[in-house]
Amino acid sequence: MTASVAEILTRLTALSQELAGAFRPATIVEIVARVLTEQLAPGRLSVMLLDVDTNRLVVTYHNGPRPATTDEPLLQLALRRGPLVFPDHVTARAAELNVTVEKPIPASWLGVPIVAVSRTIGAVAMEGDRKNALDDGALMFARAVVAQAGIALENARLVELLSSGKREWEQTVDAFNQAICFVDPQGAVRRANRMFAELIKLPVTALPGRPWLTLVPPSWVDQVARLLGPEGAAAPVEVRSGERTLLVTAIPAGEPGAIVLVFEDQSEKRRLQDQLLQSEKMSAIGQLIAGVAHDLNNPLASVVGFSDLLGEAADVPPRLAEPLAVIRQEAERASAIVRNLLSFARRQEGERQLQSIRPILESTHQLLKNQLLAAHIELTLTFEPGLPEVEVHANQIKQVFVNIINNAAQAIASTRHQEGGGRIEIATKCEPDGLSVHVSDNGPGIPEVVAQRVFEPFFSTKSEGEGTGLGLSICLGIVKEHGGNITVDPGGAGSGRGATFTVELRRQSGVEARADAAVRPDHLRLAHAPARRARDVPHACAHAPDGRRSHHFRHGRHGPGRYAAIPRRAGPPVPAKALQARCPAPRTRWSGEGRGSGLGIGDSGFRAPNTESRVPSAHASTAGRLRS
Repeated sequence: MTASVAEILTRLTALSQELAGAFRPATIVEIVARVLTEQLAPGRLSVMLLDVDTNRLVVTYHNGPRPATTDEPLLQLALRRGPLVFPDHVTARAAELNVTVEKPIPASWLGVPIVAVSRTIGAVAMEGDRKNALDDGALMFARAVVAQAGIALENARLVELLSSGKREWEQTVDAFNQAICFVDPQGAVRRANRMFAELIKLPVTALPGRPWLTLVPPSWVDQVARLLGPEGAAAPVEVRSGERTLLVTAIPAGEPGAIVLVFEDQSEKRRLQDQLLQSEKMSAIGQLIAGVAHDLNNPLASVVGFSDLLGEAADVPPRLAEPLAVIRQEAERASAIVRNLLSFARRQEGERQLQSIRPILESTHQLLKNQLLAAHIELTLTFEPGLPEVEVHANQIKQVFVNIINNAAQAIASTRHQEGGGRIEIATKCEPDGLSVHVSDNGPGIPEVVAQRVFEPFFSTKSEGEGTGLGLSICLGIVKEHGGNITVDPGGAGSGRGATFTVELRRQSGVEARADAAVRPDHLRLAHAPARRARDVPHACAHAPDGRRSHHFRHGRHGPGRYAAIPRRAGPPVPAKALQARCPAPRTRWSGEGRGSGLGIGDSGFRAPNTESRVPSAHASTAGRLRS
């Protein structure tokens, strides 16, 4: 090598600068091979690197007349002893080191291991075409070049390791449902995941280095700042992002003052909690209503019964006939209100049938047609082809749609549409397990805070006296018992459309309809049935203060052939004790709640749903036995 020291230093300096910007092993090998070739002009040049998977050397660069191999004796010698150069007499010099050189024998040879962090990661081997083509000067230059190559290769390995770790971290944290942001002690974002970038609507690459204060909405600043304070926060804080509720938790990082912020979307969790709370509330209110309604049934039964009794009496003045009719009419109206309350609290009787939704909706349309025309509201029906039949109670489902359509009409009327009038659109759609009915209007929509409560019992936005707030609650209960659901899209708020209620119905509800004895109209007539029937047979009547003491009416104390009126108490304890009385006379008892409790003549009994039909026969039998 004839280059001056200055030239060599210049080349090495340029090499160092060039390698500083190379982070791929292949690029580093190409640079090293080019510099060695330009400076030393070897006849054959090979570069081998260590394969981390197999822990063996692999030829990554070769330039020469014959292929390079990693098991050449001279190369293995250099790997064991360190950098070697044989300017001439290669065979003899190698023999001195107990190495046999196979043909073809090079005129000169040079080998330098590539070492990084005291670990051999590769080697460079060169052959000269003439003697002294590769000498000690060439070895010195090659060692300097290879030393820089070792540093560059190690840096490339570390960069790749860092990049791989970064990719793994990004893939891992991007898979989380939570938005994650690392904040350094100075308040700058160190890194963040994709969910956080989507949350603040910025690219992930634009986040590192920016102060977190400039990234989050102003409404979050005070709450999140408490989490980043010196003492941190004892509990997570909640922030709002549009319709979403986010729970923000601060986790101390390894570095003092550094914090990991975790933003967890609580919207779905809150929705499920609200549904559970709503179900519990509906259950509690249902139980309350059922109890109150049953307590109202008794006085209403008395009013109806005695008004009937007075109305049938021969000595009642004619001027009282109309007031008595009004009394009975108003009592029946009150009983209808009770039945409505019970229909909210408990299931209604009725058999469901697999039927088409079309006639139900068309019948509802006809029912409300004149009312809607008077309000200048147009109602249109659209049926998707191939709608499946659904298992429903037609009248109950009709009640649901009547309520929803009436609410839509009232919403439209509240805006006083003049241009083209109001419009209600009903559209059906096939679903995988049934169908859905969408009722949309062009009213003002529903405020979000109201939409969250429209299905709550007794919640109403109407003026006092205009509504009970039970309509949509009853509708939801009916549809739920059919195995379906009702949802609402509030619309409004600049959307240019009104509210849309969606009723989902299944092909088969999977919920067995059961009769509810408490909601039958004949129950109110049970109270005065004894009084009316008693006039037709010879008898004596006795009155027990409650059902538990009715069994005291027995032979020897009140005499045979007596009827016992048992107010306010019924159920299994009554017949069990009443039948223990050793009374030879026949006994007749009435009960609206005798579910399987053996109430009737003698030891036989009847249940509430068929009481009306069996009472006359019971009286006929009793009358015959009394007369005999």
